[in-house]
Amino acid sequence: MTSSAPAPSDAPTGAPAAPARPDAARGAPLVVVLAGGLSHERDVSLRSGRRVAEALRATGLEVVLHDVDADLLAFLRETRPDVVWPLLHGASGEDGSVRDVLDMVGLPYVGTGPRASRVVWNKPISKAALLDAGLATPDYVTLPQSLFRDLGAQPVLDTIVRRLGLPLVVKPTEGGSALGVTVVTRAEDLARAMVECFAYGETALIEQAIDGVELAVSVIDGPDGPEALPAVEIVADGGYDYAARYVAGETEFFAPARLTAEQATLVADAAVRAHEALHLRHLSRTDLILDRSGVAQILEVNVAPGMTEMSLLPQAVAASGYELSSLYRAIVDTALTPAR
Repeated sequence: MTSSAPAPSDAPTGAPAAPARPDAARGAPLVVVLAGGLSHERDVSLRSGRRVAEALRATGLEVVLHDVDADLLAFLRETRPDVVWPLLHGASGEDGSVRDVLDMVGLPYVGTGPRASRVVWNKPISKAALLDAGLATPDYVTLPQSLFRDLGAQPVLDTIVRRLGLPLVVKPTEGGSALGVTVVTRAEDLARAMVECFAYGETALIEQAIDGVELAVSVIDGPDGPEALPAVEIVADGGYDYAARYVAGETEFFAPARLTAEQATLVADAAVRAHEALHLRHLSRTDLILDRSGVAQILEVNVAPGMTEMSLLPQAVAASGYELSSLYRAIVDTALTPAR
């Protein structure tokens, strides 16, 4: 393939490798993949960005990998890419702010718009929306750090255990990659879990831990509407934490998941319904647990799923029989097509 785009590197470029060409001189569409940023998930974003850039180049597209920095707006205005693919994880990448900027600049991009992204980014708000849509999600409470100072930590902790029981999952209301997430099986461990959570945000989501099969179901917008890819089953000793997600050998994955046909249909339907209820676009990933009673309990939904070599969406693509590069190209083509 002949391309003026730079070869993949360990970090996004801050400027194009070659002068921007007028639109009339362009051959293949030019895609800017945004990766990096300054969130706790920067390294994961860089890995996702490199993988997607390589896959898109394999389809003949011109691709430039770019960080989110002071040069970005000038670069976008000068280069005027045909489409932008934000592969930023964590704050700014998933809270809608970068997408707001892309809307202001007038560039099409892959993924959900800023308003729906903000709903999904805030886990308690998205859980409320899922409940309103008739979907199941673990029972929960949301408490800010200031409340523990105002009311005293121990009385609040005791009330949480009485209300929700044990085991519990404590997580920041915003963020991803399981950062600040703790599974609590003993009441005496809850205080430490809250401290670890508050290291990543001012507000904690405390929810009932659900026993069952942990699954991730990716959804892609196709010509006939949202389509669920095969569920990926996650088996991790000690919980699906950051290391389990990104260190090879820490977790066992089954793609497709070891489900009956009826169970596979049920979790696929739940993911598609979540995608639609939250007004998501192009792609999403729903993390859920199929509980012992056969209910799909949605844990959270992601507007910018990871695309690393260990990430769940690429595994689902492989299990579906689709070719990864071709599917990514189809997503880009969808983003290039004006909404009707």
